[in-house]
Amino acid sequence: MLEKITKVINSIAENSVSEDRKEVLQPLIDYIQNKVNANEEIRLNFICTHNSRRSHLSQIWAQTMAFHFGIKNIFCYSGGTEATAIFPKVAETLVNQGFQIQKLSENQNPVYAVKFDDNQHPIICFSKTYFDDFNPKNNFGAIMTCNNADEGCPMVFGAEVRFPIKYDDPKAFDGTELMNEKYAERSLQIASEMLHVFSKIKI
Repeated sequence: MLEKITKVINSIAENSVSEDRKEVLQPLIDYIQNKVNANEEIRLNFICTHNSRRSHLSQIWAQTMAFHFGIKNIFCYSGGTEATAIFPKVAETLVNQGFQIQKLSENQNPVYAVKFDDNQHPIICFSKTYFDDFNPKNNFGAIMTCNNADEGCPMVFGAEVRFPIKYDDPKAFDGTELMNEKYAERSLQIASEMLHVFSKIKI
């Protein structure tokens, strides 16, 4: 694990996850544990409206925490109900928190390679629909990270189960003095909740 990410993980207080949120997260914990017990691959698809902010933060931190706790055969994805582009502040925030990010393309919807460990394959990130060919077609858990996606997708085709684990959109602070702080805050909230989830998995 990259040193700065390890420091961030060590600084996240487990008690920062409220009891209410622990209840929200428990069905996801149960799903992952059942897959581990059955020695099955675990596919998680984090879904938001535009696949530009919260869904990518969730995908990246989930994959990172799974590695941190030594959980094998887990593959994290993200998607939207429509494709736009990863908002640049998301990449900037993750770099500030220790990730190594390489921009692989310069088009309107750039592709990023995100590394959390020197020797692990990078997470490939770009904005896409949840049903894009890049993502799994079936046998996955769908994690709905925003209200609009949860309400706008009454059914996520191919998903075994869906989990409404919603986060406030840092987009609300775009262009304000609080922008950097709120993006960092949302990323760390997601990190702490993914830490809670994967710390509960018995392998």
